[in-house]
Amino acid sequence: MKNNAPNKTYCLYARKSTEAEERQAMSIDSQLKEMQNIAERDKLIIKEIKTEAHSAKNSGERTIFNSMLEDIRLGKYNAILTWAPDRLSRNAGDLGRLVDLMDSQLLKEIKTYNQVFSETPNDKFLLMILGSQAKLENDNRGLNVKRGLRTRVEMGLWPCLAPLGYLNTNRKDQAGYLSVDQDRAPIIRQMFEKVAYEKWSGHDVFHWLKEIGFTSRSGKPIVFSRIYDILRLTFYYGHFEYPKGGGVWYKGRHKPIISKKLFNLAQRQLSLHSYARKMHIKSFAFLRLMKCGDCGSGITADEKLKKYKNGNIGRFVYYVCTKGRDRKCKALCVNEKDLVVQLAGIIDKIDLDQIGMRERLEWEINRWYGFYSFATGNPAPERPAEQKELDLRLYAKCIFANGTLEEKREILRHLKSHLIIKDKKVYLDTELNPVQKQDIINET
Repeated sequence: MKNNAPNKTYCLYARKSTEAEERQAMSIDSQLKEMQNIAERDKLIIKEIKTEAHSAKNSGERTIFNSMLEDIRLGKYNAILTWAPDRLSRNAGDLGRLVDLMDSQLLKEIKTYNQVFSETPNDKFLLMILGSQAKLENDNRGLNVKRGLRTRVEMGLWPCLAPLGYLNTNRKDQAGYLSVDQDRAPIIRQMFEKVAYEKWSGHDVFHWLKEIGFTSRSGKPIVFSRIYDILRLTFYYGHFEYPKGGGVWYKGRHKPIISKKLFNLAQRQLSLHSYARKMHIKSFAFLRLMKCGDCGSGITADEKLKKYKNGNIGRFVYYVCTKGRDRKCKALCVNEKDLVVQLAGIIDKIDLDQIGMRERLEWEINRWYGFYSFATGNPAPERPAEQKELDLRLYAKCIFANGTLEEKREILRHLKSHLIIKDKKVYLDTELNPVQKQDIINET
């Protein structure tokens, strides 16, 4: 058979959608085989073969498709060979780009298994109708899926992957039905009991799960943030919200792992922990600003009160490793007074350019000199560069000695180096030797 298009060069394009609703569509290999048979039969010149597995539902998201259109604009080829129009587009945006290329005569022809679309108005109109039909099918399919999910949750069936402690059924006629995971459900129940009755925190639960070797269904340890997701999931006592944040609640048909009473007790305890943690943070000056040099964990603080014979009460604050990364960390605690002295000493060691708020401190010092000049009637003294540097260090140290909690924190937050506590001493990370740094990195 003679080649009917001697002035046309083709790109063979095959797409396998990743959408669940198109799982029965032809595979890429099948499409390629059929298209290559057509090319051989009609003696078409195939310049390039492009394949991708990506949904054509949304415009502009297919990398390979976009590169094909760009190659057409560059004149590498001027025709497309594909299995069907819906392989090229299922949205109005990409369909319009194809038609624009035909209007500009850069795209001469789109050839499919049983149709040919040329640059004629009738062919372009038919192409747009078929592309619009594919979009309509997509939109209707989306509505059907949403309606199916809504029907399922109204029946009390869970429409997604089963939460930890439950298992999805493999039977298609029982979609949404969940069975209790006999291995993990008892541990989930114990998590709630330990929080509700033994007043455990999320950290306590996290370390306990690590000790007993508890894992997800994929065999991976549970990360810390997941602990709170589990402990706040109402699904475990039989009710769930779908979609999340939608405000619509359903009574599930699954077997509850815990009672609603146990769930409420656990939530109350979690709220108390959260409130205590917030109050705790407001009470101490140097939290969340340092790391343990032994294990890489954060640093927390503890307050001790001592009543003297004269009736006065002494307050002592100690900073110590949280042991978040290593429960067996033996790092020693540091008294806050000693910590303040050490932090003030650090100001003598650092390059003042490491203070990110240098300009702010210089402005306040100049403001003070301006007040001094106004109060005494004398002009402010001329200060050489060395004196300005000294004033800056003295002012920063003065803040550590007499400033407010927020002023102290602000200087530390603006340091361009990290603070490390090791052997009751405070270091800048720039002071540690490479071996010590690597030890901390490895622990972290």
